[in-house]
Amino acid sequence: MDHFPLRGRVALVTGVSRRIGIAYALTRRLAALGADVLAHSWAPHDAEHPWGADPLGEEGVLGHLRGELPAGAGRVVGRSGDLGDPAEPAAAVDATVAEFGAIDVVVATHARSSLQDLASMTVAELDACWAVNVRGTLLLAQRYAEARDHSRPGGRLVWFSSGQHLGPMPNELPYAASKGALQQLTASLAAEFAPRGVTVNCVNPGPVDTGYADEALHDWVSRRMPFGRWGRPDDVADLVEWLVSDAAAWMTGRTLDHDGGWSLHLHR
Repeated sequence: MDHFPLRGRVALVTGVSRRIGIAYALTRRLAALGADVLAHSWAPHDAEHPWGADPLGEEGVLGHLRGELPAGAGRVVGRSGDLGDPAEPAAAVDATVAEFGAIDVVVATHARSSLQDLASMTVAELDACWAVNVRGTLLLAQRYAEARDHSRPGGRLVWFSSGQHLGPMPNELPYAASKGALQQLTASLAAEFAPRGVTVNCVNPGPVDTGYADEALHDWVSRRMPFGRWGRPDDVADLVEWLVSDAAAWMTGRTLDHDGGWSLHLHR
């Protein structure tokens, strides 16, 4: 059995600003499978919210990541940058290629969160969510297409929705609009990349316990989950591990509702 099936692959993972977060778990999983990973972070956004952010360096995210990896794992380096800056997506891809000599996988886990309903919604927040969540991801895909050696195996693009296609999010309109747009773009980008041997998929992870919920919300969601618990970051990593593997070479253009049955609650 090959313990490092992603040995020789190179990945860029965005949104790696919290040790309890999904992107941290994805970075750890890909590196543990042998991939070299550039972990991209923009801590100032998370620092603005109650859940906070962890520093990127050796005393923070990177140091903890490296301490958790098995011997023989892939190498992990970090980069900090605001993907709302039009120049940063290309710079992140270029930094990955400069560090590791190639790029095969992009897992765009970053997101700008926003709590604005119709009455409180602002033009500034609409533009900011669009810039980070949609434009930033599309520019990552554009530069990836330019920089990747398409003769290499294992081309993968993975990004995330938050279930806006399954149920309403009236208190998060700028966020929901931008993530919904990204989910709807999945099929179009999959058609663009298929001739290059690259798959493109979107993951809806459902409610994942990354420390953002207060006690009341945590209990409310737990009681409505079919398995009686929130998702865990490693639940998401299980799916992404498959999506970036050779076994998923025939899966593209799909939104996968990997939500522990949360959507069953929404449809009741």
